[in-house]
Amino acid sequence: MIPLLDQLSLVAALLLFAVCALVIGIVGTRLTGIVDDLADRTGLGEAIAGAVLLGMATSLSGIVVSVSAALADRPTLAVSNALGGIAVQTLFLSIADITHRRANLEHAAASLGNLMQGGLLLCLLSLVLVGRFAPEWTLWQVHPVTPVLLIGYLFGLRLVDRSRENPMWKPAQTRDTQPDVPDERAMRRSATRLWLSFIALAVTLGISGWLLERCAAIIAEQTGLGQSVVGALMTAVVTSLPELVTSLAAVRRGALTLAVAGIIGGNAFDTLFVAASDIAYRGGSIYHAIPDAVSLWVALTMLMTGILLVGMLYRQRQGPAHIGFESVGVIACYLAGVIALLLAP
Repeated sequence: MIPLLDQLSLVAALLLFAVCALVIGIVGTRLTGIVDDLADRTGLGEAIAGAVLLGMATSLSGIVVSVSAALADRPTLAVSNALGGIAVQTLFLSIADITHRRANLEHAAASLGNLMQGGLLLCLLSLVLVGRFAPEWTLWQVHPVTPVLLIGYLFGLRLVDRSRENPMWKPAQTRDTQPDVPDERAMRRSATRLWLSFIALAVTLGISGWLLERCAAIIAEQTGLGQSVVGALMTAVVTSLPELVTSLAAVRRGALTLAVAGIIGGNAFDTLFVAASDIAYRGGSIYHAIPDAVSLWVALTMLMTGILLVGMLYRQRQGPAHIGFESVGVIACYLAGVIALLLAP
């Protein structure tokens, strides 16, 4: 850790934490428009662009936090940030649903790609739990589940791309379904400028995440909250702000498929935070450093994702408080996870 940052007071660390949160929120908002235009300009489509470009870019600050924490021998902060981020980003999808008043967001953004991304996410989260309860075997301090996570993610993306090219299932089109139609304005924009803007914004998110990890370590130490709480409820929320602002911005732009794909695709990518942290952590298997409270968080996230998948298949137009039943279920699961984490010894 840079000595100057290591010597920050609690107040200074909280202020820098807030500045990083603001930067991440602003940059995340700008990313939505760039990725939406790239989806049209490159022909990727909103589902793939949201899962790969938007999901990866908005996750950069989070992965920097987890890897930096693992390198600094803070495995609990690394995994709680990674896995807490997936949970809160799923909650953000419910918030985006609340802002889309015309119909349930999961109904309007029906997409085979989003369904497959959700299935991939469940598989990857299951692998994290497999690593947690498997024997503590490592090769060069890396657990065997880590390469399986990487391969599984890449294979899943390939399946999603193939399903877009040759779909074997299509959602029924209703008056509330928002199709993914290329924007003529986006087609006139320079692809080079779009890519350069995308890279610059992504790098800004990465630097913000690096500073955020150092602030989080000071806050955890000086407040006594512990790395699990700070990681799951503070850094995870802040590094997930791009997913919230990009989803809300995408809903306002009418890019509903992009809004859902950015969250679910970002969640699938975020499971790789654990793999990257395992490689960076030199104390053995990072899966076995996951506390029981965070393991419960993973199980709740799998439940939230399962509820979301059922909601996307059922496609309820309107539910309680003008949102789908899946959004109500996701909110309830997240609140239960927060209570369990705060009450954990």
